[in-house]
Amino acid sequence: MWPDPADNEANIKWVKDYYAGIHPHSGTTGGYINFMSDDDDHRVAENYGVNYDKLRAVKSVYDPDNLFHVNQNIEPAKA
Repeated sequence: MWPDPADNEANIKWVKDYYAGIHPHSGTTGGYINFMSDDDDHRVAENYGVNYDKLRAVKSVYDPDNLFHVNQNIEPAKA
């Protein structure tokens, strides 16, 4: 994710230290949506928490065919 592989060790250490520092303060399930990768789709509902059902309802009105389905996709609610 960074241009110079020589930075791997320092950058990986930074990420692990960051995670270790912030994890005790996260308290609930979920995560920072902008850091999700393609294989985190199963965590979308968890990340949006109590707002997920409301977001699905809005999506079913404005994007019922799920045209905008890239990134952290919220599936439209089924009628």
